[in-house]
Amino acid sequence: MTDNGRLPGKPPIARCGPRVYSLREITISYEGQNAQIVVKPPNLSTRGMFINTSQIFPEGAVLNLRFTLVLTGAHVRTRCEVRNCQAGVGIGVEFIGLPAEAMKMIEHEIALSARTLRRRRPRKRLKKAISRTAGKRRH
Repeated sequence: MTDNGRLPGKPPIARCGPRVYSLREITISYEGQNAQIVVKPPNLSTRGMFINTSQIFPEGAVLNLRFTLVLTGAHVRTRCEVRNCQAGVGIGVEFIGLPAEAMKMIEHEIALSARTLRRRRPRKRLKKAISRTAGKRRH
């Protein structure tokens, strides 16, 4: 294994869209089983997510997924397929048959999250600029 959890010689996975950490809670379960697994909130995109869990799932496993989006409070239920499993780290899943309404809710959540990040960044730059200016006046 390499230091980032990838197998040597395996190419990095290209991202198809932005990812945000915008889930309040999430539960997953194997399709056809009643046991639910509660995990830490993952990062999210319109195609899937990476779920931090020590549970090992084989690639190709189909899971039922239920989660709540942080900014909008929207509840999403869907199925997903395990595309990548990093033992002890987590799983990358791709949504299967995500309803159009759920896709719109996720897209809206990502857009809201991006706006929130854009609003926060200028303030940091402004504080840095002010502190640099104040530092120059002292000399």
